Amino acid sequence: MNENDKGSSSMVIGYWMSDRKSQKLNWIEFGKVCRQHGYELVKLDLEKPLEDQGPFAVILHKLTEIIARNDEKAIQIIDRIEQYIKDHPKVLIIDPLDSVRTLLDRYKTYNVVLNTTLNNIDVFTPTFVEILSTNVKENIKKLKNAGVTFPFICKPFVAQGTTYCHQMSVIFNERGVADCKPPCVAQSFINHNAILYKLYVVGDHYQMVERPSLKNFYASNDDRDTITFDSHSVSKSDSSSELSVLDPSESAKGSSIDPIKLHSIVKILGSYLNMSLYGVDVVVENDTNRHAIIDINAYPGYDGFPDFFGKLIDCVISRRAQSVCSKAYFEDSGFDTSDSSDEKKSRAKLNSINQYN
Repeated sequence: MNENDKGSSSMVIGYWMSDRKSQKLNWIEFGKVCRQHGYELVKLDLEKPLEDQGPFAVILHKLTEIIARNDEKAIQIIDRIEQYIKDHPKVLIIDPLDSVRTLLDRYKTYNVVLNTTLNNIDVFTPTFVEILSTNVKENIKKLKNAGVTFPFICKPFVAQGTTYCHQMSVIFNERGVADCKPPCVAQSFINHNAILYKLYVVGDHYQMVERPSLKNFYASNDDRDTITFDSHSVSKSDSSSELSVLDPSESAKGSSIDPIKLHSIVKILGSYLNMSLYGVDVVVENDTNRHAIIDINAYPGYDGFPDFFGKLIDCVISRRAQSVCSKAYFEDSGFDTSDSSDEKKSRAKLNSINQYN
């Protein structure tokens, strides 16, 4: 940015996402929307210091792939970004990197849901446990102690940003436990008539989109082999997987989604996650009508979200106003607003995950 631009630099949104993501979202159009609201949209060059590119009012990003990569170059990039944020505390970041790290770790994410008040409205996350060992007997004992039932879904620890994060398995019996590939998370499977509800959240706005999902499965003694699948091939809007076809003896009719519960999910999760852009995968358990959260993702695809760019700029404006008011309050109150990043622990966790892959 040259010197002549710096008169309006307080209204610059620095952003980064992959070229594939920006093309899919038609990001050029968002630049036009930003200008209509007095903002300039500038893509960050992650190879250079941010100090030479700013100053910025907002940093908007999808850095999941870089955070998950966790190699030396990726660490340097994230360090530069975090140092800039630390040196410029008035810059709004959407979304905080520590919050994104939480959602990259499925085990941490499920624990967040577990510790909310959602259970008071009959919303839950199915029982789960982390699998770190290849010892089958040890893992069977661990599954039993955690209350994870057959069949269960075996999911990679890392939820986004890798080639293998969507590679999952349905485990039907103790024999199939040998098919778990640590580090992973085992989560009890909830029969839901092959219907997945995706909640796309943008600040204070959200949209529900219905997608196909896995059909109903039941525990089997020792006669059923593990099923492996890519969740993207099952639950995209245009998916036509045989794994989503209900058996002839089963009816597609059953429990239905509750809009009031969806509203509560967004409201409650928002306060716990400290995120503005995220997606929640919800299924409705057959017969009981209980709503189960089975995954949460940072900055999802937003397919089918009406007026996404309009809602996104609304989010930027409202979050910036909230941030300014909040920081002014803490400065006046004398509270310590220094960085409390848990960076070392997060890196250690990612290193332990990456050594298996």
